[in-house]
Amino acid sequence: MRAPTLPGLALRSLALLGLALAGLLVPPAALRARGDQGSPQQAPPQVLPVTARWCLEPRHCIDLEVADTPRRQALGLQLRPPLPPLRGMWFPYEPPAVARFWMHRTPAALDMLFVRDGRVLAIEADVQPCMRLPCPSYGPDQPVEGVLEIGAGEAERLGITAGTPVRIEPLGSEPLRDGGPPAPAPD
Repeated sequence: MRAPTLPGLALRSLALLGLALAGLLVPPAALRARGDQGSPQQAPPQVLPVTARWCLEPRHCIDLEVADTPRRQALGLQLRPPLPPLRGMWFPYEPPAVARFWMHRTPAALDMLFVRDGRVLAIEADVQPCMRLPCPSYGPDQPVEGVLEIGAGEAERLGITAGTPVRIEPLGSEPLRDGGPPAPAPD
């Protein structure tokens, strides 16, 4: 290999300096759009309107956001602060399907209630956050018609156990669709 000449070194140095300066001109918004580990930052947390309710008894009704599309189900409660008491998210499945849930990017512990034939089939209680992959997944190996996520400890506090009846009621006059209220118009 031949040693570089002085003009060649000068050109290479100038090229490297130009690249370094170009890096300084990257807009700040592009830097903010990078998460940890250099991956693009995800969308902000979704907050859906409360469109359904599950009443255990007249004085204990859980207000529910309904994740009724694949995209809404994929986002779930990611990046959300802890749910207040008597608040949750309903993930309906029509037809019933085996559902495996995880806590990736979900910063608050949850109780997961797997529903089949109008009853709680299984409960995964106090499932802890998982901010970095790999994350464990939770759920029975049987098809479910939906999954309810509520704040950690709520199932025990409200006396919810396997076998507890579940009837999700829509809020408003719209009929239920596939186990949940109708989907809002696309964004």
